Amino acid sequence: MEYTSGAASWQKVLRRAGAGLLPRRPRQRRPGWSIGVPLIAAAAGLLFTTTATTAGGTSLREDRRPQLNQLIEDRREQVAASERRAATLRGEVEERTDALAHSDSPIKAQQDRAQGSLQAAGFTALSGTGVTVELNDAPRRSDQTPTDASNDDLVVHQGDVQAVVNALWAGGAEAMSIMNVRVLATSAVRCVGNTLLLHGRVYSPPFKIVAIGDPAALQQALASSEGVRLFKDAVDDYQLGYKESVSAVTVPAFEDSTALRSATVPR
Repeated sequence: MEYTSGAASWQKVLRRAGAGLLPRRPRQRRPGWSIGVPLIAAAAGLLFTTTATTAGGTSLREDRRPQLNQLIEDRREQVAASERRAATLRGEVEERTDALAHSDSPIKAQQDRAQGSLQAAGFTALSGTGVTVELNDAPRRSDQTPTDASNDDLVVHQGDVQAVVNALWAGGAEAMSIMNVRVLATSAVRCVGNTLLLHGRVYSPPFKIVAIGDPAALQQALASSEGVRLFKDAVDDYQLGYKESVSAVTVPAFEDSTALRSATVPR
């Protein structure tokens, strides 16, 4: 059967439907299914027309994941371009500041004052002995995975990363990085699903946290942290990954925005 759209097609369908509903003389009795055929044809025509209108010339079952992946890639390129432009502008500001400092003593004084605070503020790379902690999701389900384990039980959560970070700060860490990105006391750790969102960038596990400081004090702080102990219990129960080591490490300089949107005085 050939289906066509338009007013003419609808008129034919309606005429057939009406003809099927008209009363017949007794000697022309027709089976009951012959009355339903025009109604089914009319419903099918309506369904086809609605589907064509909804699709708008596209496939209703088209996989949109490639479009989403392309959108994500485009946004990453835009962020990378913005970061490059920001770095160029910061370089120009530093060059002009250096040029003015040669002839302007107040600017020179402020520049020297700022240079003396760069390391404490985290704007210079720092090397030394420290502790490295690595958190990882559990491997794919296997015979060793508990039957009652949910997907949430098998991944690293935001609270797990925060527990390690807070313990290292409490243990006297002088500098810290997550995924080789310098973090400060004001850096926010966020997780989206099983990925880490840090300074506008997304990272996948395993999550590597490096802290410079007294190794004994840092490890003691990790051992005393309730959140870290809970994660270690989950490591035993669900085969999550936890590695802790001491070695010579380097933490890069902080390179993101230093704008502070809000702050409160601790009480």
